[in-house]
Amino acid sequence: MSDVLAVTEHRQGELRDVSFEVTTAGRQLADATGGELALAVIGGDVDAYAGQLDVEGVDAVYTVAEGDEFNHDVYTQAIEALADDLDPQYVVAPHTVNGLDYAPAVAQHLAVPLVTDVIEFDASGGLAVTRELYGGKTEAGIDVEGDRAMVTIRPGEWEPAGGDGDARVEAFDADIDDDAVRSTVSGFEAVGAGDVDISEAEVLVSVGRGIEEEDNLDIIFELADALDATVSASRPIVDNEWLPQDRQVGQSGKTVTPEVYIAIGISGAVQHVAGMKGSETIVAINNDPSAPIYDIADYGIVNDLFDVVPALTEQFQ
Repeated sequence: MSDVLAVTEHRQGELRDVSFEVTTAGRQLADATGGELALAVIGGDVDAYAGQLDVEGVDAVYTVAEGDEFNHDVYTQAIEALADDLDPQYVVAPHTVNGLDYAPAVAQHLAVPLVTDVIEFDASGGLAVTRELYGGKTEAGIDVEGDRAMVTIRPGEWEPAGGDGDARVEAFDADIDDDAVRSTVSGFEAVGAGDVDISEAEVLVSVGRGIEEEDNLDIIFELADALDATVSASRPIVDNEWLPQDRQVGQSGKTVTPEVYIAIGISGAVQHVAGMKGSETIVAINNDPSAPIYDIADYGIVNDLFDVVPALTEQFQ
């Protein structure tokens, strides 16, 4: 028996960062229950993925060699078969488009509660989870009834697992019923992905309503060029159509975890903070010393951004 089964995720031939975050979350649950952590990797180059997933804290990696990209019917059958075989106490999945696709069906099959978009949990005495409500304005603690459950975790809330592991890797025959696979994946196309992917950037220069006018964005791009960084934005910039949707950080945009996040003219509304608080180092530039962004910033410059940004650019150039 494996007490925790965590489902990993890949796209276009690469494991997604959330696979290692769900590994950390799964290990946390396994430690609390005194059991093992097993990972499931479904489709694609499963052997290569298994090697990458052999990190510290993983007891077993089960590979299901079915298909290449995500398919609802294949994933659902595979996870259900693994769960039936391993009998885990908890099943953990990423709170992503894919995870939300199969999680309800799997939870129904297992007849267990499903709790989604979890940002924290405690399993020391039954499962208690924390979720955000009202657009991130408040947090709610939920005690999950029973001793079994399925949870989806929000990306960016757990540190990615790493280090050298010693997991056993086993090929698992999920015995997929082809007649029950009612959809066919012909390929993957990123809709509106634009020319950048802010979720992969190591350094982000992010701009908010404090920039005042679209023409003023020039100084932001100049700083980004000097830093070899990528430009992102808060929602008001995107709503004004000054930058495209793919640049937006926040609950209605993308979750990012760069090494450095420079927030310029961003007040720090909860909806925006939810998408970037996992950044390794946060630098805030805002002329309002009481701006909420300073509550989470590692470094802050309380001054006029129109004075600070050009000065920084000059220094980095």
